[in-house]
Amino acid sequence: MTASTASVPGADLPGADLLAALLDGMDAALCALDATGRVTHWNREAERILGWSAGEAVGRQGFDGWAARSADAADIAARLRGAMTAPGRQVHEFALLRKDGGRVLVRTQTAGVRGADGGPAGVYCAFSEVHVQIDLERSLALSEALFADAAWGVVLVDVDLRPAVVNAHAARALGAARGSLLGRPLGELVTQGVEELEGALQHVLAAGSPAAPADVWVTLRGARGERRRCWRCGFVRLASPLAEGPEPVPLGVAWLFQDVTEDRLAAQDADRLRFRWSQLHRAGAAAAEVEDPVRAAAVLLDFALAGFADHVLVDRATPEGRLVRALATPSGAPGPVAPLTTAGIPLRYAPSHPALRALARPGTTRTSTTPGTDRLWPPDAAHALCVPLRSRARTLGITTFLRSPARPAFEREDTEYAETVAARVAAALDGAGEWGAGLA
Repeated sequence: MTASTASVPGADLPGADLLAALLDGMDAALCALDATGRVTHWNREAERILGWSAGEAVGRQGFDGWAARSADAADIAARLRGAMTAPGRQVHEFALLRKDGGRVLVRTQTAGVRGADGGPAGVYCAFSEVHVQIDLERSLALSEALFADAAWGVVLVDVDLRPAVVNAHAARALGAARGSLLGRPLGELVTQGVEELEGALQHVLAAGSPAAPADVWVTLRGARGERRRCWRCGFVRLASPLAEGPEPVPLGVAWLFQDVTEDRLAAQDADRLRFRWSQLHRAGAAAAEVEDPVRAAAVLLDFALAGFADHVLVDRATPEGRLVRALATPSGAPGPVAPLTTAGIPLRYAPSHPALRALARPGTTRTSTTPGTDRLWPPDAAHALCVPLRSRARTLGITTFLRSPARPAFEREDTEYAETVAARVAAALDGAGEWGAGLA
């Protein structure tokens, strides 16, 4: 017989020791009173909170004079008697006394016990300190709020790296219903960036939560096609609060993320713009020290090419409306822009060639093509931007910027930059003798 069932009628019946062990193993403090108000059960958690042992508590009549002040005892007794006959559980807050004389506010859940005849036989009372209960309720409320519709996506990932719980925000970001996401490998949802994401999750499982959030770029597969997104991700390793030992086995990872694509793209655009205009400033300073106009134009293009395109071609316009190759980057390996000796032989461009269209308009032409297409471009060229060289109301030629298939096609902001570069190149070439004629 344990102390928690000392002096309890029927404690010597089969199962009494098991009942005492179960009560003592509970995380919540628990006591019980019979129909007369006498304490019949008192577990170890109740002893820890109030300091009274089971031997000191069991058998006492109510709480008056030992576990509660006399001023509070009558109200406590009335509430416990009411719980004996009330249906379901009742929640109360009581001020109880510790053995050392200190007071502690507890939150209780009480439930009446019925006898064989259906009449009230006693009451069970589970209690914990109010601040502990409030902490628990806050944790539960936080969990509910996160998985309701938080501003961040929240996904609980198990140790196999499969979603176990997904909130509404995360489901919208992933482009699928919450139920359909559960248990699916992340690779079925993320086409690019899944290795980085799974690597981060595995690191958290092995080494713990990282010190700071990280940006992860992903490409999502869905009904709307592929979408490129940037997520600001935080990771928290989850372990059972009931686990023992310094290294409990992890239950999974809480993955929190927010879509920051627009902010990151804006930052990239700002960085790109600063770099390009810095290059133009340096190009102008360097070209001003070159005496030959054609080589000055080559210097301008060398600076402008960095980070912008893989190749550049400059074709001079003849009075007959033909184009002659004048400057170019090497087609086989990276190298500087250099003048070419072509003896004035016109290029055999097809009538629909983008450079001829830009010359006829005159205006900038953007196009993309299959690498290797016979357009007298380097074989790895896939994206082109043809810009007229205009100076003093004349078209001196065409500058063609080229990108390989590994790079994106030229966009509107690329066109603006290329036209600015072309205007400076045209101003430099306007002083060269054979460039002076041009086309009106």
